[in-house]
Amino acid sequence: MTDVFVMILSAIGAIFILLASIGLVRMPDFYLRVSVTTKAATLGVGLVLAAAAVYFQEASVVSRVVAIISFLLLTAPVAAHMIGRTAYFTGTKLWERSTHDELAGKYHGGPASDKPKGDGNDGSKVEA
Repeated sequence: MTDVFVMILSAIGAIFILLASIGLVRMPDFYLRVSVTTKAATLGVGLVLAAAAVYFQEASVVSRVVAIISFLLLTAPVAAHMIGRTAYFTGTKLWERSTHDELAGKYHGGPASDKPKGDGNDGSKVEA
């Protein structure tokens, strides 16, 4: 019974990793690629690691797997967010069929920042 559970977990994990790699090729812009690879690959690797924990059933292996999965779940979304934010600030273009840019004009120096410079009354710096 354990072998069947391991096969199911590893197969589903491999399918999610495959979907992440397909999404990397098929998505039209950088932001969608980062999103799909982060979500699908994190879930896929987590499921494969869970299959390894079920297969070995040793406390040392299970504790390491739990630590690795926790680390992945905590760091992958933060890393993807920071990579996407850096790409936005360096001017990486959105897909031409994107309907709206939620960050447009919210940051000084951003690619779509058309807001006038602050006068100092709202806590923003006055630029000469």
